[in-house]
Amino acid sequence: MKRRIYVSPSILSADFLRLGEEIKSIEANGADYLHFDVMDGHFVPNISFGLPVLKNVKGSHGLVNDVHIMISNPKFYAERFVKTGADILTFHLEACESEQEVREIIDIIHQNGAKAGLSIKPKTDVKDCLKYLDQLDLLLVMSVEPGFGGQAFMPSALEKIRVLRDYIDSHKLNCLIEVDGGINQETGDLCKEAGVDILVAGSYLFGVADQKERIEGLKK
Repeated sequence: MKRRIYVSPSILSADFLRLGEEIKSIEANGADYLHFDVMDGHFVPNISFGLPVLKNVKGSHGLVNDVHIMISNPKFYAERFVKTGADILTFHLEACESEQEVREIIDIIHQNGAKAGLSIKPKTDVKDCLKYLDQLDLLLVMSVEPGFGGQAFMPSALEKIRVLRDYIDSHKLNCLIEVDGGINQETGDLCKEAGVDILVAGSYLFGVADQKERIEGLKK
C-alpha cells in the first residue's frame, strides 16, 4: 500500500510582512500542514516567535497547525500552546529530565485535545524514543541542528527514519514520521524512500515562483 506524503511548510522562512498572503499561497498550492518553529533562545541558540503568532494565525487557514516547540520546560507551556491553537504539539526529548516527564507531557497534550509529537536532535540515539511510540501521534527527526533555518541536510537522519518505519510497521502503531531540516526535492525523495510521512520544508518553499510544483514534487 502506497503511503501518503504530507507537506508542512515552515513559516520560519516566510516573509512576515506578508505572512497572511504567504499562508494563503502555500494552502492554495497544496500544502497539508503549517509548521511553526518556536524557539526560546535557551534550549536552542535562536529566538523566533511564540503564542501571539499562533493565536493570530490559527483561524486564517484550513491547514493543520503543526507546532514544534524547541524550548526548555515544555511541560509548563504545553497546555497553553494547545489551547492557543496547536493541532499537533511536538516537544523535544532532550528538554525533559525523565521518562515520566515525557509521558506526562504527552498526556497533557492529549487531554487538551491535540495530537502529541516528540522530536529528537541529530546526535540523539533514535532508540531512546522507541518506548514512547505507542503513545505518540508523531515522531519528528531533526535532520539539522535545531535553531536556524537554511542548514544542509544531515544524511544520518535517513537511518533513523528507517529504524522508526520498521518499528512502527512491525508493531502496527499509528505514529507518523516527520523530518525537518534541509528538505528539498533530492533530500525529500531520500526521506520518502526511507519511510517518512511528513516533510517539513522552509526556504525550499517560500519566496519561489514554482511553489505549487515544488509542493507537488515533494508529495509524489
